[in-house]
Amino acid sequence: MFTCVGYAATAADAPLAPLSFERRDTGPDDVRIDILYCGVCHSDIHQARNEWRNTLYPCVPGHEIVGRVAEVGGSVTRFKPGQLVGVGCMVDSCRECASCQEGLEQYCEEGFVGTYNGEDRHGRGLTFGGYSKAVVVDQGFVLSIPETLDPAAAAPLLCAGITTWSPLRHWKVGPGMRVGIVGLGGLGHMGVKFARALGAEVVLFTTSASKVADGERLGAHEVVLSKDPEAMAKEQGRFDFILDAVAANHDINTYLGLLKREGTLVQVGAPEDPMPVSVFSLIFKRRNFAGSLIGGIAETQEMLDFCGEHGITSDIEMIRMEEIETAYTRMLRSDVKYRFVIDMDSMPAHA
Repeated sequence: MFTCVGYAATAADAPLAPLSFERRDTGPDDVRIDILYCGVCHSDIHQARNEWRNTLYPCVPGHEIVGRVAEVGGSVTRFKPGQLVGVGCMVDSCRECASCQEGLEQYCEEGFVGTYNGEDRHGRGLTFGGYSKAVVVDQGFVLSIPETLDPAAAAPLLCAGITTWSPLRHWKVGPGMRVGIVGLGGLGHMGVKFARALGAEVVLFTTSASKVADGERLGAHEVVLSKDPEAMAKEQGRFDFILDAVAANHDINTYLGLLKREGTLVQVGAPEDPMPVSVFSLIFKRRNFAGSLIGGIAETQEMLDFCGEHGITSDIEMIRMEEIETAYTRMLRSDVKYRFVIDMDSMPAHA
């Protein structure tokens, strides 16, 4: 074991603060990573504040990790010291169920092991995330980051990126398709970039007139203000696919009505309350309402390679570790364009 320094929540009402904790030594199949950057996901707030009622304290958040390999175990063949790598939302799974065998570890039938707030499958205690100096991860859950990408701006690809990439790929979004993206936040701005790069006609739906120019800059062919009834009426029945990235409560039926016959709306934002669905909106046009989580390891690597080829990263604001509580407050006001990333050079040497 070795001592690591991180930032942790010790209770739901406690601000994050420095914490010393133990990481396991590098085993035969492990990769030890010196963390350079870690993205800040809204899930981090939910977990730190126990809003999902499942937080295990102390909680060191962070699952958008980019760093360089410091050490590899004797059985590791895919990575070498100095290599730029990433770790996303999971660090293990059963690897034996049908989902794992198909490369869909995110749907592991025993449940994947979260990068933080998880129980290690081998009895080594809680998992602690990327708000820290280093992490040790099984090579099967480590990803190669293209050296052509800005490593800080690549960090959010490990969650916000794959969360939007996976449904776009699964439903085969591409040329000839009219695609709607609902919401321009951490997830939505990646959805716009990916859908455009995949060759679709992209329409952004936003409640904010201040985001029209940004939506166009990010790649939307058109931006529709969803509060404008006339503008929304013109879009009825025109979409092959819609990706809804809004985490706030909203009327999903407004967007189901925009789908063509047999069109699909996929929900990736997670509103707090249940979302009532008008069944007749689905029945009469044989429309589909689906959900999607993150992606498996192979699919995440595919996404990263695509980003490397097309120069795609997240739009970020860099912060120091001690600014995390201010960042959380701003995120709750939607005051970020479009993802905070922590510079781990700002992590204190000792707790």
